[in-house]
Amino acid sequence: MIDPALRAAFAEIVGADQVLVEKADVWPYGYDNSRRHSPPDAVVFPHNHEHVARIVRLCNQHGLAMVARGRGTGTVGASVPLRGGVVLAMERMARIVRIDPENRVAVVEPGVTNQDLQDALAPHGFFWPPDPTSAAYCTIGGNLAYNSAGPRAIKYGTPRENTLGLRAVTGAGTEIKTGVYTTKGVVGYDFTRLLIGSEGTLAIITEATLKLTPLPQTKRTLRATYRNIRSAASAVSRLMAQPVTPYVLEFIDGNAIEMIRKYSSVPLPQGAGAMLILEVDGLTAGIDAAVDALVAAAQGDGLIDVVTARTKDEVDALWATRKALSPALRNVAPKKINEDVVVPVANLPDLIDGLDALARRYQIQIINFGHAGNGNIHVNLLVDPDQADQLERAEKCLDEVFSLVLNLNGTLSGEHGVGIEKRPFISRELTPETLQLMKSVKNLFDPAGLLNPDKIFPA
Repeated sequence: MIDPALRAAFAEIVGADQVLVEKADVWPYGYDNSRRHSPPDAVVFPHNHEHVARIVRLCNQHGLAMVARGRGTGTVGASVPLRGGVVLAMERMARIVRIDPENRVAVVEPGVTNQDLQDALAPHGFFWPPDPTSAAYCTIGGNLAYNSAGPRAIKYGTPRENTLGLRAVTGAGTEIKTGVYTTKGVVGYDFTRLLIGSEGTLAIITEATLKLTPLPQTKRTLRATYRNIRSAASAVSRLMAQPVTPYVLEFIDGNAIEMIRKYSSVPLPQGAGAMLILEVDGLTAGIDAAVDALVAAAQGDGLIDVVTARTKDEVDALWATRKALSPALRNVAPKKINEDVVVPVANLPDLIDGLDALARRYQIQIINFGHAGNGNIHVNLLVDPDQADQLERAEKCLDEVFSLVLNLNGTLSGEHGVGIEKRPFISRELTPETLQLMKSVKNLFDPAGLLNPDKIFPA
């Protein structure tokens, strides 16, 4: 419980109506999309950088844990306040401070949603490349906290490649600025890239200077269908080894295709064992040549067909398969285990074969899809956690999934982060010496250990 005097101190900073302490009011701020839940003692809504700095200093004075939260779309429990304390709900820091088309820069607060930013940039002829699936609801602050990218990362990069600088408050309450306003700069250490992806464990971001990209003149959508998974995975390597880089290259395995057949009316080619959905963008004058290059690279053993869409209706028809997948998964396994592993593109065939073998061994249905162009595959274990035998098999299977990924020179997370869910496994990827150095950095930014505690590092 928050002492009345402390509640009054928070109210003095942000206003009495911007502080929640009643159990029913703070309850929704104790969860994220991981299904984990731990209610905070208080929720405070800062409206600007100065509010954040004063709140953090006040929490340090009273030894209160702090967790910065956007809209709670994360899937690994990184914004769940395990020690109670205070949630800094950043959703009301939602100003687009500046759009500077001449310098291809936008300055925004962390509570701006990804979609609102894209809508504001479009009339100026620009976009910000990161595009998570939850773009309509997730915030820029959350995108930065997880380094969440989405399908376009294959061509345009992640938030780390598209953020020039930050304004932030460390866990100790120190106000800092990192990075530059220019596209080049090498003065001092790169704290901007350090803070991005740190899941709010080092500092609370209050403002971001983002690098913008001009909107393309046109784009085309293609679908390549293959008889088996290995043929499609091999095609990914060919597609990424030629000069035309698609800006979307999505993969759907045969198990997912069969599920879509059962739970939707989307027409699918007969004999389809795997599918790739591609989009390529660029100048109108060169788009046909770009499409031809992708079609040529898609050729190979196991190819059934390649379809190119030219009208909006045709584009919608090609994407209908991918869009039908999430509803089908919710019907079959509303509590599925979803992981976002990454392997080098050339190792995708071995990853998919290995996942199929694990599914058979543990009698767990595994559905694979994701951003194949950079090897980022979403591995979905369809289990009911309420069934003890299924859950036990799934946990053993997941353990071997992570071993498989690391043996293929991969990483345990591409964009979902570590949070709570992957803490037990992080020491498999990082050496003890590396983890200790990371903890030392954490201690410099947050000496009292109050900022998003019990996240990332193994217990």
